[in-house]
Amino acid sequence: MNFKIVFFFSLFFWTIWGLKAQTSLDYCNDRIRTGAERTESYVPYLKGKRVAILGNLSTVIKKQHLVDSLLKVGVKIVKIFGPEHGFRGNASNGTEVSDEVDVKTGIPIISLYGSKRKPSAADLADIDVFIFDVQDMGVRFYTNINTLRDIMEACAEQGKELLILDRPNPNAYLIDGPILDMKHRSGIGQFPVPIAHGMTIAEFAQMINGEGWMSTAKKCKLKIIPVEGYAHHMLYKLPVSPSPNLNTEQSILLYPSTCLFEGVKVNHGRGTDYPFTVIGSPAYKGIYSFSFTPVSKKGMSERPLFMNEKCYGLDLRGYDLHSLVKGKKLNLAWIMELYEKSPEKDKFFDQSFSDQIGRFENLSGVDDLRLQIERGISEKEIRASWADGLAKYKLMRKKYTIYED
Repeated sequence: MNFKIVFFFSLFFWTIWGLKAQTSLDYCNDRIRTGAERTESYVPYLKGKRVAILGNLSTVIKKQHLVDSLLKVGVKIVKIFGPEHGFRGNASNGTEVSDEVDVKTGIPIISLYGSKRKPSAADLADIDVFIFDVQDMGVRFYTNINTLRDIMEACAEQGKELLILDRPNPNAYLIDGPILDMKHRSGIGQFPVPIAHGMTIAEFAQMINGEGWMSTAKKCKLKIIPVEGYAHHMLYKLPVSPSPNLNTEQSILLYPSTCLFEGVKVNHGRGTDYPFTVIGSPAYKGIYSFSFTPVSKKGMSERPLFMNEKCYGLDLRGYDLHSLVKGKKLNLAWIMELYEKSPEKDKFFDQSFSDQIGRFENLSGVDDLRLQIERGISEKEIRASWADGLAKYKLMRKKYTIYED
């Protein structure tokens, strides 16, 4: 009898442990130091220099903002630049942000997501070094890499050095998707890379320099503080939400796959507390039982698609992240399934709801993916059409990587 009890509890323990091991992820946060955290490597270099910083809510050392940390040790910060969502991260996606003065420090903030995307000569005239420190997502349509290129251009033209404090890419395990056809170049796709490029922001900067992806023939003078103890296969749990709609671990890892829904007539969680993890529309009533209702959310999504309408579809909040990471592939099954089950296939890729004509093509980067889905081409065949482009990209990528895969 005792043996049976011991056996039962042992079986129970190992079953629970196995389920936990299957669904939990091994993060590297306690084994690495971000570029910003390695202050001994760059603070002495900044002393006596006039400094500008491109930053947002993710620009932190532990729980303190980099601006506050550097001011405390006597670094002279003369201005701050803010990307999409603004320096304090309280602007909705795509919303223009105005220049302002930082209430806490009194330092002027120049928006690079308002009347301009690139610092002017006047903006850089009174600085010696420009610091770039924002968390990137490792995907082509996340706009930080566009801001990076614009700052690199300005620094190259004005002879200023760009200091990049590198951070891990939370989706670095993933190199997948079609290579952008440059005829679909837009604000959500500027470079001939796959949807998920598998690089950190500093590595991507080296690629921009090396591949000549700036409008100037000059190269940007880069000084990089790498992440200590990091490799691409390591998973990094972001200590701060990088933007208002990437507010959970689930949303960050699903983002490379579910952001494609931004280009079809389906709500992908905007207007809820769990963007990028639920997908649906009123058209799926009676097809799916799960439902949610998007509403206006200030600072996240003021006018979401199907606002105040009940949407039916997929709930991915409990999707197994371990299997997602282990697979090392974008998930195409979800968009293929929703197209197949749509009672309004002629409206699925309808662009009338969007102010960006051809938005799905801009997100995917190619004409083919939409046509392949519409024709019912298998996922295996779709992936085969990406193979040559991905192989060439991976060879190019190797020239610029800092960390092992």
